[in-house]
Amino acid sequence: AADAPRSLKAIRAARSAARERVWALAGPAAPGAGGGLIPLDVDATVVTSCSEKEQAAPTWKKTFGFHPLTVFADHGPQGCGEPLAIMLRPGNAGSNTAADHIQAVKLALAQLPQDLRRRVLIRADSGGGTHEFLAWLTGAARRLHYSVGFPMTDDVQAAILAVPKTAWTPAYDGDRMVRPGAWVAELTGMLNLAGWPKGMRVIVRKERPHPGAQLRFTDLGGHRFTCFATDSKGGQLADLELRHRLRARCEDRIRAAKDTGLRNLPLHGYAQNQIWTELVAMACELLAWTQMLALPCKARRWEPKRLRLRIFA
Repeated sequence: AADAPRSLKAIRAARSAARERVWALAGPAAPGAGGGLIPLDVDATVVTSCSEKEQAAPTWKKTFGFHPLTVFADHGPQGCGEPLAIMLRPGNAGSNTAADHIQAVKLALAQLPQDLRRRVLIRADSGGGTHEFLAWLTGAARRLHYSVGFPMTDDVQAAILAVPKTAWTPAYDGDRMVRPGAWVAELTGMLNLAGWPKGMRVIVRKERPHPGAQLRFTDLGGHRFTCFATDSKGGQLADLELRHRLRARCEDRIRAAKDTGLRNLPLHGYAQNQIWTELVAMACELLAWTQMLALPCKARRWEPKRLRLRIFA
């Protein structure tokens, strides 16, 4: 346990060096090869524990265990993704703690090749929509791009009610086709954004809930609303909203990580389990790199269970 910080540093350095080599070998299949932004998806998950391991605690889901924060590089629709950071945290760690989000993104950026660290789009849910986190992302030393969930405050609800009917434009589905029953609009000029980063835009999505869905108190007029903030100056609203919504792919990456060792932390010591999460990240990366370098397009999207069944077995 005393050597854990040194071990973590060594493992992370080895992962970064291997990633740079693999992405160079992958050529056009590597993230960011086309010159665009590399989406980094930040999300937390709950890992339950059946025994009182060090720093295990009650979670917000009323379970007991840990609440790690993950950052995945998205490979786009033709691939899966790879974990740049899996930051272990106690079970009672907050979902919108800015300091944890900053530390996780720092670890993720250190995994990228040096020339790609300014070509990053940070995507997060409303847990990342805090003043401190966005101020850090947009600081002069970093100037990272972002697309993060925005809280549904009273001011936001009032602005939504004031949006003219003509301002709503159809939203897209995953294939960039118009999705019936879903619309997007911009709220930027209708909100007081003092204290938020300069140039930030707020975009809202309105949709009819699917049959049987339970409405929330923030759902106005029988529609479900979600907001996000971005620094993107151009692009159609529907395209920006679709790009933000694709961060849901992070849930698939977390599921794959749990199928590769993250579902249960087997050791008692917290430092030992930190090293375990690094080994899980390495295992996920070996799978992702194998798919990127050696497998055809369809197999690049397979998750660990199917890879084991179709190839490894």
